[in-house]
Amino acid sequence: MAETAGGGPGDGTAEVLDRPLPDGVRRRVVQIVSDGFGGLTVTELPAQLRQYARFTPSRRAKFAANAMAAALETDSLFRQRIGEKLREAQPELTGALDSGSPPPAADPLDVAAAAYVLRPAGWVKLVAAAGEEAQRADAERADEESRAELERLRHELAQARGHTRAETERLRTELESARREAESLHRKLRAALSDVKRGEAALRKAQGEMDALRAEAQAQVSAAESESRRLKARLGEAEAGLEATRRAAREGRSVEDMRVRLLLDTLLDATQGLRRELALPPVSVRPAETVDAVEPGRMTPKDIAARALSENDPAILDQLLALPQAHLVVDGYNVTKTGYPQMPLEKQRLRLLGQLSALAAQTGAEVTCVFDGAELAAPVLLAPPRGVRVLFSKPGVTADELIRQLVRAEPPGRPVIVASTDREVADGVAKAGARPVASAVLLKRLS
Repeated sequence: MAETAGGGPGDGTAEVLDRPLPDGVRRRVVQIVSDGFGGLTVTELPAQLRQYARFTPSRRAKFAANAMAAALETDSLFRQRIGEKLREAQPELTGALDSGSPPPAADPLDVAAAAYVLRPAGWVKLVAAAGEEAQRADAERADEESRAELERLRHELAQARGHTRAETERLRTELESARREAESLHRKLRAALSDVKRGEAALRKAQGEMDALRAEAQAQVSAAESESRRLKARLGEAEAGLEATRRAAREGRSVEDMRVRLLLDTLLDATQGLRRELALPPVSVRPAETVDAVEPGRMTPKDIAARALSENDPAILDQLLALPQAHLVVDGYNVTKTGYPQMPLEKQRLRLLGQLSALAAQTGAEVTCVFDGAELAAPVLLAPPRGVRVLFSKPGVTADELIRQLVRAEPPGRPVIVASTDREVADGVAKAGARPVASAVLLKRLS
């Protein structure tokens, strides 16, 4: 028995299957390998199957089917070990295969799968016969399904014929009802024609009455026109009186303007005398100098990008923060989850805020750190460190949107730097005039 399983002379190991393994047989083979898999040690397994050693048989059959089938085909030692486990599990079937007479009552697929694993003499014929048997079973099942479908279609045809007859009868009944209704409408039409003739007579009478009313209305219109001419004359008189009133008001306004002008001249003379008494110098600052803009020779966030520095060089952040009135906005969780994601959220916040406080003290820049409030189950009790403004987004508002609101709130021309790796945040703040830098750059600078 051991010689037959190990591939001794007279067995079927030299035989070669010249066609693909039937699907049914392949599934049984994979199940045999999966069942015998658990009885082997890790060292007894091929290298490509050791990663599935702790899987259950069902998970191995699902995820390692192809790998087990390939190992069984190419690794004779592994096939021998699986064959030994199969002999322990199904001694009667394997004994019958070794003797060359498979049990007639056994499932052909089980016989073919066991023969494929054990490789006794004539195993190729057993596998081919099982495939043909499965094809015949599939054909019989398809034929049975076709007959059932045909019977169903015949039943539906009979139902359709019955429905057609009932529908035809219903339409005949409706046609008869329509004919009776048409006859009734004809009678009503003749009655309506008589009514029309009576209506025409009434219309002629009404036209006579309307002519009389039209004449009366014409007389009333003539009287109204006379009244209108009288009212227009009165309106002209009222407009003339209004113009005279306006002229008098303008003359009174001229007097008031003269008094205001006199008071203004007095105030100007007093101001000149006060300036001479206090010896005030001329004004040196002009309104145009109060507008926030970039003067020639001064750096802006966009100028920093033109320098010969890598985008990942933390020195670029130092140059940006060295700009006058620079404002650093930090996407908090984006930075902490990039630098130290294994820490709890509370410790992530405390570590980042401590580093940002030191950076604010070194550079003198304004620093704002934004955290997403959606991840919090309750309000955070946190004392912001010196030099760092800490903000949490409100319910329904993301930290990304809060950062964009902060950027839009800044006046044009102020250097605003946003530290975030989020592509959507970076693109949004860049359109608003801010300078995005990657979270990794800030982490390098902080370290």
